[in-house]
Amino acid sequence: MFLDVASRRSADDIKRRLPGMYHQFKELADVDITKEPMEVGPTCHYVMGGVRVDPDTQAASIPGLYAAGEAAGGMHGANRLGGNSLSDLLVFGRRAGQYAAERALGLPDMPELDEAQVSANAAAALAPFERDQGENPYALHQELQETMQELVGIIRTEGELKSALEKLALLRDRAAKVRVEGNRQYNPGWHLSLDLDSMLAVSECVATAALERKESRGGHTRDDHPKADPELGKVNMVLRRDGTELRLRREPLPEMPEDLRQLFEETK
Repeated sequence: MFLDVASRRSADDIKRRLPGMYHQFKELADVDITKEPMEVGPTCHYVMGGVRVDPDTQAASIPGLYAAGEAAGGMHGANRLGGNSLSDLLVFGRRAGQYAAERALGLPDMPELDEAQVSANAAAALAPFERDQGENPYALHQELQETMQELVGIIRTEGELKSALEKLALLRDRAAKVRVEGNRQYNPGWHLSLDLDSMLAVSECVATAALERKESRGGHTRDDHPKADPELGKVNMVLRRDGTELRLRREPLPEMPEDLRQLFEETK
């Protein structure tokens, strides 16, 4: 797909409004966006979800954990408007810092670490070095990218989402056998092997919620359910890990004030 701004704006206006984009395309691709279209493609920018937090304090369900910005869920609804991420960080980042500091200052004693947990996590992190044979983290990462791009992309269907969840389960089993070489000093392969668990968790949550949400709304489009379901517009999909099983629950949203609802209806 090609994005053409040259036919819509003057060269001076493009350079003034999009200086970074102009220089990036000129330096890296030898494309002058003031004269010709630029090639663009879909990529992962953000998801309308994240860590569930208290809306006032930004505290998560784990004591002592606070999240703000696009790591947190529930702020943007079905889509995030351009520019909202900065105001999100400024407002809720301040809240997270404030309440995290208040909690830390209010503790009667410093929390104690569970040395058994520390040892277990250290052993799990170093396990990829101990294996003589195993999976390549780069290959797994590429397969995960391809799975999500092809089956949980911009346009979704029930069959593809179910196939994605089956593939993700296989990738999770393989990720438990990942192997890396070298040492712990600046080892990108090792870092990737440690990130795979979180990447798989997020991918599974996205695919599971998308399968449950049998409608099209905001950034979520189901080809087999092209219309929005008013009832699903009243709930969030909340996912929690229970042992090895991912559990999903529909959680009611607060009722939108009538004056705000009218504004939304007018702008549709």
